[in-house]
Amino acid sequence: MAGGKMAAAETEAFRLSEVLESFKRCLTQSGELELEHYLAGWKGLVKFMSCLGAAFSFISKDAVTKIQILENYQSGENGREYKTIQSMVKYEVDHKLVDMKKRGDHSDSGCRTLLRLHRALRWLQLFLEKLRVASDDSNTSVLCTEAYNDSLANYHPWIVRTPAVLAFYFLPSRADFFETMNMGTTEKVVETLGEAVPLISKAYDITQDLYAQHGLLDLP
Repeated sequence: MAGGKMAAAETEAFRLSEVLESFKRCLTQSGELELEHYLAGWKGLVKFMSCLGAAFSFISKDAVTKIQILENYQSGENGREYKTIQSMVKYEVDHKLVDMKKRGDHSDSGCRTLLRLHRALRWLQLFLEKLRVASDDSNTSVLCTEAYNDSLANYHPWIVRTPAVLAFYFLPSRADFFETMNMGTTEKVVETLGEAVPLISKAYDITQDLYAQHGLLDLP
């Protein structure tokens, strides 16, 4: 059932406002990150990547798989432990459900699964910010490659990096990117990105600090 819902979500029209709302609702007053809304924000980003063809397919397909794994944890018998990213980390670390040094019995742990989304989120955060501040005639393939090299490329082997960067050469123009966001004028898209990117950055920074505190940033 989860796979069917996720496939349907991919085919729906992308709306930047939905990503904005999801990441806004993700952060609680106590500074925790609600996993349900974090994943909802990621579903919106998957829709965005799906609009852009092969250049993003290698990460969007993996993101779909990771989202499904985490949603399965949420709906499982210990689902209450997966309400926030903080509660998930505490539960899995306390119960030794994370492979810390090498791949073992917990290769699909919530912590490891979310780490992969976390790394990809940094790439999208950087790219969206570059799109926001760029001029209309900016080369989007250069912007995307710069964002990739400053983030996700650090975790990919050469055999993945090379075709990824080649695919970026076929990215659409900035104007076409903005059209896929279904927010109206360029000014409105830039304004909404100005709200959304800091929220995505906040979610990233909180997760980064949490994982650093628990020694989870380099899980195998």
